[in-house]
Amino acid sequence: MKKLLSILSVFLLITQNSMARNIKSDFVVTAIAENVYSIISPSIGLPTPENKGWNSNVHFVVTKTGVLLFDTGSSEAIGNNIKKAIKTVTDLPVRWVINSHSHADHWLGNAAFTDTVVEIIASEQTVLTMKKYGRDDVEFYEKVTQGTIGSTQLKYPNFLLGQLQKRNFGGVDVEFIFSNDAHSPGDILMWLPKQKIIFGGDVLSSDWMPMLTDHGNVPNLIDTLHKIAKLNPCIVLTGHGKATTAEAITRDAELLSSVWEQVLTDHTSGINPNEILLRVKADLAPKYKALYQDFENEIERHVKLMYSFQQ
Repeated sequence: MKKLLSILSVFLLITQNSMARNIKSDFVVTAIAENVYSIISPSIGLPTPENKGWNSNVHFVVTKTGVLLFDTGSSEAIGNNIKKAIKTVTDLPVRWVINSHSHADHWLGNAAFTDTVVEIIASEQTVLTMKKYGRDDVEFYEKVTQGTIGSTQLKYPNFLLGQLQKRNFGGVDVEFIFSNDAHSPGDILMWLPKQKIIFGGDVLSSDWMPMLTDHGNVPNLIDTLHKIAKLNPCIVLTGHGKATTAEAITRDAELLSSVWEQVLTDHTSGINPNEILLRVKADLAPKYKALYQDFENEIERHVKLMYSFQQ
């Protein structure tokens, strides 16, 4: 329940400035690069009856022998819509699924692909968290969408990913990067070294503030962002929002570093969080407010959450 409330608080804040007012139901495939595609959700924020729980992105790679899918959405019905959308660009089946992390909107669609998939891949920590909270997640999504999400079976990953692992899927070289629990326990990112494309899940952001959670690790998130920035990706694919570039990763790393250092210093000096927030906003708003759609709401949440980590 604590995990659900944490995710709920993030989505509630994001929703205040979301695109939910203009929700569309079409699962449109967007070409990103040769054989790389995205299906971008038009809804940022809470699952609702209107969006039927569809509030996160998925991405996929068409290989010589099948499709490699990164995340599967937040219900079996959404997974089936994703499957139909993929068929508009290839007749090849989805053979491999990567679950970036354990938040419901990124893996509850797994069951839609059991007829063709040979591996559903995630980290050990991610799978443990899925098994702990999976049924609660389904009940939560059914409740907040008033049942429009439909019936969902839980299908857990069957292949546990190790650190520094590299794979070849149908002729496509892939490297996996662990964020060391930056956003949630067991987050993994996927890197295509030849095309220089990074699939970031919720570790990476585009036009929205970095998605901090109370079960994440801010210093590790900052370190991961610096690590990814050094790869100099040409294209950055995120769990929410549009595709972006390496500049967004550097921007997020610099923002988080500035806030973390200010909170750490001021907390040590006994300054209360409200005063810290005023200082942070005065220092950072001129540079960052125009760069994020949700800066005003999220900077307050970031400061208070980082302050709580010092307790």
